[in-house]
Amino acid sequence: MRIGIVVDSACDLPQDFITQHNIVLLPITVRIGEAILADHRDEQATLSFLHAHVAENGAEAETIPFSVQQIRDLFLQRLVIDYDHVFCMTITKTRSPIHDNALQASFAILNDYKPVRQAAGFNSPFALRVIDTQNLFAAQAVTAVEAVRLRDSGASVQQIRERLEELAGNVHGYMITRDLYYMRARARHKGDRSVGLISAALGSALDIKPVLHGYRGETGPVAKIKGFDNAVTKLFEVVGQRVRAGLMTPAVCLSYGGELDELRDLPGYDALRQVCSDHGVAVLETVMSLTGMVNVGKGALTVGFADGPHRFE
Repeated sequence: MRIGIVVDSACDLPQDFITQHNIVLLPITVRIGEAILADHRDEQATLSFLHAHVAENGAEAETIPFSVQQIRDLFLQRLVIDYDHVFCMTITKTRSPIHDNALQASFAILNDYKPVRQAAGFNSPFALRVIDTQNLFAAQAVTAVEAVRLRDSGASVQQIRERLEELAGNVHGYMITRDLYYMRARARHKGDRSVGLISAALGSALDIKPVLHGYRGETGPVAKIKGFDNAVTKLFEVVGQRVRAGLMTPAVCLSYGGELDELRDLPGYDALRQVCSDHGVAVLETVMSLTGMVNVGKGALTVGFADGPHRFE
């Protein structure tokens, strides 16, 4: 059974991990004024676009996910030949239409794949499962990492499906942004009123940084801490506590809206990596997707891991 893994480009996985494990991307295109870049998770291209466009005008960016037709074409031209079963894991459907697009495309794919596979010499059936990861950025990467681990261990399709659907409701994503004014401007551009002017102004004036928690499709603040470095230190401490308590999967994923050397210099990061090493937990770090950066701003941090319900304390 040839099992394929598909994610959208908001899924914050390292570029070399994607290449090594033959993960297929549904790219999201970002348009800022006249500048357009399809996000194929090329870290250098992302950083170049960040410095040239995102920092100044990112709040007004337009993000364009793969359409139903584009997803259908990708599968029928390539994936129904390369694989027998595909798991397509998307950013939470509460924040993007790409899950619904993939789900709608799946009906056409399953109706139309047979002549394509037969022409390529395959007479066996093809199957496709679209999974809403119920999270975003580094947190949605956790499910994809587990899919790779299960596939490499020889797990059956049914075992993988059941595990990924269980995980989707048990992945926690945390985010700290540097610039609440940017978040507010971006939210207003998208018609999202969740970040108010007063809270943004108050937060920036007092240098208060909210720690946002993504879980089961919902996102909201769980703490407000003075100073970005203090907020990051506290977040890394909490993640370390959860690692010591025992995660559901042996992975912590992180993404950063800028150069990775800046991430590695953040206070508490070395200590977190040591805790993960001591407990056999892999740390996957990457430059944040272009999609992520235009939505949450330069210099933002996201962390994801699989765990049961817990308190941020």
